[in-house]
Amino acid sequence: MESNIEIRSIESTDNAALAKIIRQTLVEFGANHPGTVYYDESTDRLSTLFNVPGSAYFVAERDSEILGGGGIFPTEGLGADTCELVKMYLLPVARGLGLGLALLQKCIDFARSHNYKNIYLETMPELALAIKLYQKTGFKMLNGPLGQSGHFGCGIWMILNLDEYK
Repeated sequence: MESNIEIRSIESTDNAALAKIIRQTLVEFGANHPGTVYYDESTDRLSTLFNVPGSAYFVAERDSEILGGGGIFPTEGLGADTCELVKMYLLPVARGLGLGLALLQKCIDFARSHNYKNIYLETMPELALAIKLYQKTGFKMLNGPLGQSGHFGCGIWMILNLDEYK
């Protein structure tokens, strides 16, 4: 990863840029389906959403430009030992720099520090590059959804057991 990229916690001034990145990325990959984060009203107010205890959202920034982000959230219906990796998206210029892995590692570290044992995620086949990263990191496919994210438009579910992660 480039040394001039900073990963930091979300601030309220990041909301509009992150919402734009999330929605543009979903359009780019043809994944802006109903039942996805594209339509979540919370996408426009991420800094407020991530005030929930046990959650965090990390923003990648280079030279005052937001490149993307990703977070951990205690989604309703998941066990107390399981959190969800959510809203992890990057601008095209930020892909291929190792930033996705760096953001994912920051989320994993946060999950561990908050005593989560598993990280769950929901995604779509259109986001194949992200799926490769998740699999490379150790996420395993599930046969169905966990919790109550409300994202019925996601057809791929994965989980990472943090005890098995190096």
